[in-house]
Amino acid sequence: MPTPPTPDQLCAIEACRDAARRYCHGVDRLDGDVMRSAYWPDATDDHGTFVGNAHEFVDHCMTSHRRWTFTMHVITNHLVELDDDGIHARGEIYNISYLQRPTGELDVWFGRYLDTYERRGDEWRIAARTCVHE
Repeated sequence: MPTPPTPDQLCAIEACRDAARRYCHGVDRLDGDVMRSAYWPDATDDHGTFVGNAHEFVDHCMTSHRRWTFTMHVITNHLVELDDDGIHARGEIYNISYLQRPTGELDVWFGRYLDTYERRGDEWRIAARTCVHE
């Protein structure tokens, strides 16, 4: 049987999940500041159509997502595994995104986010993200 996580480990796991939620909230509300707060400034993002600095990806999304009437990123099954060093973690998230076209048609996208999280000081953020299209 696995060893139960300590309270500090549970707080770290929740902080990683919070970063992922900030990403979703920011992209769905076209709030670049909130979305940016999910990533470290030197983080990378590989979304397939964009590969590079995560803060540049945020700027890309603030333009590209304006074509949708609304978007809704739904993340589930968020597994976070902490490394023994206490400053790195890995996560896998299932994602279903709903994207409504101006015509009213609804596109649905399925995929996963493979994240590397890093703690700097007392804060956890995404250091690297790969988006897997399913």
